[in-house]
Amino acid sequence: MPGTTQPSLQKPPELDSDASLAGRQKVTTGNGSIPYSKGKKGDALTIAVSCQGKGKITVTVRPVQVSFPLECGADQVSTVSNEFALSGVERSGVVSVEAFSAVRWSLTVGRGAPTEADPPDAG
Repeated sequence: MPGTTQPSLQKPPELDSDASLAGRQKVTTGNGSIPYSKGKKGDALTIAVSCQGKGKITVTVRPVQVSFPLECGADQVSTVSNEFALSGVERSGVVSVEAFSAVRWSLTVGRGAPTEADPPDAG
């Protein structure tokens, strides 16, 4: 094989080092649901998802009722990470993925301080 390294779906996507793990799904084909654990008030919820295979997936987060699509490439891994700092994300819930049968995906759910929070002191 050539010396180029392509991202793969061997492991679910990684979170920022300061985020705590709330849920994880290994490589899956087709639809699936992943429960995630309760967090602390004020925490943001981060959903990182990777997919491969021609088609699109739709990720829905409950109970906060938000969703986002991800277009998946036939020959390459697509990855997106979205953070939600909404009222209610501190509760436990479920992330549901709707995917075509030709699409493989993996997902990681994390919790941590919102990135839009006050920046740390520079001095």
